[in-house]
Amino acid sequence: MDIKFIRDNLAQVKQGCKNKNVIVDLDQLLVLDDQRRKLIKQIEENRARQNQFSKEIVKLTGIEKETEIKSMKGVAEQNAQLTKQLNQIADSYQQLLNQVPNLPLAEVKIGKDESDNEILSTYGKIPKFGVSVLDHQTLGEQLDLIDTKRASKVSGNRFSYFKNELVILQFAIIQLVLNKLTNTQFIQKIINKKRLALQTKSFVPMITPHLIKEESMRAMGYMDRGSEEIYRTAQDNLFLIGTSEQSIGPFHQGEILTEEQLPKRYLGFSPCYRREAGSYGKDVQGILRLHQFDKLEMFSFCLPAQAKEEHQLILGIEEALVQLLAIPYHVLNICTGDLGTPAASKYDIECWMPSQNKYRETHSCSNCTDWQSRRLNIRYRNQQTNNNEFVYTLNGTAFALGRIMIAIMENYQQRDGSIKIPKVLQSYTGFKRIKK
Repeated sequence: MDIKFIRDNLAQVKQGCKNKNVIVDLDQLLVLDDQRRKLIKQIEENRARQNQFSKEIVKLTGIEKETEIKSMKGVAEQNAQLTKQLNQIADSYQQLLNQVPNLPLAEVKIGKDESDNEILSTYGKIPKFGVSVLDHQTLGEQLDLIDTKRASKVSGNRFSYFKNELVILQFAIIQLVLNKLTNTQFIQKIINKKRLALQTKSFVPMITPHLIKEESMRAMGYMDRGSEEIYRTAQDNLFLIGTSEQSIGPFHQGEILTEEQLPKRYLGFSPCYRREAGSYGKDVQGILRLHQFDKLEMFSFCLPAQAKEEHQLILGIEEALVQLLAIPYHVLNICTGDLGTPAASKYDIECWMPSQNKYRETHSCSNCTDWQSRRLNIRYRNQQTNNNEFVYTLNGTAFALGRIMIAIMENYQQRDGSIKIPKVLQSYTGFKRIKK
């Protein structure tokens, strides 16, 4: 966060941290900031004296010259000590500053955890089955689509082989998303439906790096909290991404964009790697919670004034994609206590999972305001003020492919043990049903 904003709005920042269930010593942060600024001022004053001395030394002679040289040696030694102090204080200051989360927007519901999230809307009818409902793991094994047992031998728990028609189904979903999100007519339809004053720009498809540097991962907000979820390579100190958002966000780091370039919308495809460190004993069967899965992720860089509508656009796209598959779902407004560190506001979509008799999360979309772009130094030239200001960043799931295939398998299972393919995907798969 902007340290000036924290100084000028300390009570608001403290309340925002409290609402997010985040403990950070903001008073100590400001003490360190004061110390840091005083040291910087003192070092700069000493350097100014040294620069002035360099200009005047040629005019001095004799004892006066020797005296000034000794004095400047003392200034140089003092500056070396001050710089050492500054580096120590700056490290502590930066560590504390990094722990300050993005503040929830004013309209976000205050709540302690996921139990306080509220349902905004519900779509579709929950299917009724005349026979016992099979879970996706049983369906996958009976139809030779999923093999977690052999994956466990090869890689350990929470890995899976996808086989046969399930592989074709995954690529069909990928192609559907690519066709829709690179189509301006599809984007315009959602803009019109939601009555948004946004440009009709499609998403630029990207295949992103799977490994990123520590500074990139930290800038995106995934190191100070949640680092236990991240895989890293010790030898090269690179980090495996848990979502392509972490690769796309740093794409424009250090750049100054123009207003005409915004919004910049990207659709990233990548495998995602998560240690699932806090999920011991949860969802151990099947492919719901794997260490490795594929995902299509939307990411947008936009003007601050566009961000709330851009958030609605991303949510609208997520809903439209799920509706194309005709899968029941509901939309959740995420409360303050369930927001991640970078998010100022967030929506989730949960799709109906018949075998569990409940909705499970398949999508999320977040407005991260300027919290990530400030860390990444991504700005735009404001035409009215002629100043360089920080862009806003947003992200949202197009499809987490494993989870949406679970929803398809379970909601489209048939009495004879086969699985129907959603109509919108049949032209991509080349078949209408998966059967023995």
